Amino acid sequence: MKYNENAKENLNILAKGAFITSQYAGQTNVMTIGWGAIGNIWAKPVFIAMVRKSRFTHDLLDKSNEFTITIPHEDMGEALALCGSKSGRTIDKIDALGLKTAESEKINTPRLDCKGTHYECMVLYKTDMKPAALDEITKERWYSDDDYHTIYFAEIVNTMEK
Repeated sequence: MKYNENAKENLNILAKGAFITSQYAGQTNVMTIGWGAIGNIWAKPVFIAMVRKSRFTHDLLDKSNEFTITIPHEDMGEALALCGSKSGRTIDKIDALGLKTAESEKINTPRLDCKGTHYECMVLYKTDMKPAALDEITKERWYSDDDYHTIYFAEIVNTMEK
């Protein structure tokens, strides 16, 4: 089956870069993600996010069990680059970039206040990757440092376009 251009665009929307925002105990962090999926699991709309255990976002997600996703509709290349290369443990990326946040409607974690598609997500299930279950080519290419992802399956409890 050959995909048409619209189908390809939909499949690659996260590859252009999106933001995941997490918050716990007054600490808010934003991180760039390029891997994830949107689907229907357990009769619910679900966002699947992959976050490496070494990331500050991982710590916040494990404590809060919620996050927002922002898929920007405008050029945010500088923000995507910084949020994908700096740690929230050492820099307040939101402040450093002059980004604004807005309250979410159904969860405590804010969303980025920018033009885009925004998903408010509550974790339903999470699992750590099992290296023995991963094919060798993928393991060698993406996990040579043994920094595996936790995979979060989260119900999309609210969606908005701004």
